[in-house]
Amino acid sequence: MMHSDLRVLDPVITTAHITRDHAYMIYDVLIAVDENFKPQPQMADWQVSGDGKVYTFTLRDGLKFHDGAPVTAADAVASLQRWAKRDAGGQLIMDITASLEAKDDKTLVWTLDKPFPPLLDTIAKQSALPPFIMPARIAETPADTAIKEHIGSGPFKFVPEEFQPGVGVSYVKNTDYVPRSEPASWLAGGKVVNVDKVRWLTMTDGQTAVNALASGEIDYIEQVPVDLAPLLDGDDKVVLELRDPLGYQTMGRLNFKHPPFDNQKIRQAALLALSQEPVLATMMGDPKFYKPCGAIFGCGTPLASEAGAETLIAKGDPERAKALLKEAGYDNTPVVLMQPTDVSSLTAQPVVAAQLLRAAGFNVDMQPMDWQTLVGRRASQAAPKDGGWNVFFTNWQIPEIAGPLNNVMLNGRGDTAWFGWPQDAEIEKLKQEFIAAATPEDQAKVAARIQAHAMENVLYIPLGEYNPPQARRASVTDMIRAPIPVFWNLNKAE
Repeated sequence: MMHSDLRVLDPVITTAHITRDHAYMIYDVLIAVDENFKPQPQMADWQVSGDGKVYTFTLRDGLKFHDGAPVTAADAVASLQRWAKRDAGGQLIMDITASLEAKDDKTLVWTLDKPFPPLLDTIAKQSALPPFIMPARIAETPADTAIKEHIGSGPFKFVPEEFQPGVGVSYVKNTDYVPRSEPASWLAGGKVVNVDKVRWLTMTDGQTAVNALASGEIDYIEQVPVDLAPLLDGDDKVVLELRDPLGYQTMGRLNFKHPPFDNQKIRQAALLALSQEPVLATMMGDPKFYKPCGAIFGCGTPLASEAGAETLIAKGDPERAKALLKEAGYDNTPVVLMQPTDVSSLTAQPVVAAQLLRAAGFNVDMQPMDWQTLVGRRASQAAPKDGGWNVFFTNWQIPEIAGPLNNVMLNGRGDTAWFGWPQDAEIEKLKQEFIAAATPEDQAKVAARIQAHAMENVLYIPLGEYNPPQARRASVTDMIRAPIPVFWNLNKAE
């Protein structure tokens, strides 16, 4: 049982984690990050010119798509070009790209107008929008249109006839896949598949899933509801554990395109109205699974700063929020708040936030829906009264938001930015300063300014960090302890 039902299959048109998890099953990437956060060869090795402007990638032998066609450099070029239209880091790279072309079937050359030191880190990133490689004929689909074929070259194959939204999805071992020889390390290294088939079942009720795990009907639960975790304690046939010590950040995103949050003062009032502790306590229950944190890049990371988040970490400031609403001329415009009802890690935030926003004077219209409906609706730029929205809540793994180039909420490019679509020239300028920073200390100084600006303009509202446990049958061993759940390398005893 994964954290969510799977409905959207295209890993470019959404940042939903369940779609990303699906993509890692069937696609591969040129380079991948290991447990030390270092890019490593995956589908390709690379060389960088002395001036830092030319990157040459050479595909390794044995790469085939699931339809039997060889993977070529032209496929990789088309995939990178489609990815870069949607990804914040990819957009920055394309701004200074002179050419991206296949020199032959195995070699692609990426030439820049000027050096971009984080290029390898950007295309190796494990989440948000990793640049998965697909056949060119599929990658040529416009970046805002969902692909219709789901063919990769990864360690598993998607089984279309067993895909039923609301029920489940199946993957079978790709017997033609040639793993790398290096040991597996997070998303890098050898992806050795030891099982014939993996099936993800949709179970919207946590109690049902816990019972199914205890009885051996299922093998794995990605996120165990904290209040149900004690039911698995003491069961020697079940292992309850934290998969990733870094955990998640939960956050709220406002829609900049439509009233009332097209007004900066009203966005600031929303930030002042909210408080992390009641959100986290309702969401996780036990403080050992959460902590308040105002750092947009995650607490404990090299770029952490909590400037501007003081009221979030404390108890909010509803009186100042009321004063700002009055000053801004808030006219009681309804705030359409989307509330997912079927993902345990996303059900509490809207309820608590609605209460806090109402207490500060907002007129909140909370609309319940399943998460996959929300994932589709948040892409709509329509006015809230016409099927759009004003605010939703989501979660990010800490590595996804730990820097300004991979944190998608810091994209200020208007209609081509992430859902919410802020038009923010200053954040784009600050990111360029971060890229140009010569030392880690200089980067940290720019990151602190980015933190302050993000809070001032309310690019998003960090609501703290949490870390839910996962559970597996003891017969399932050797699961890679990566931030992303992967199903290669594990073993299942009879």
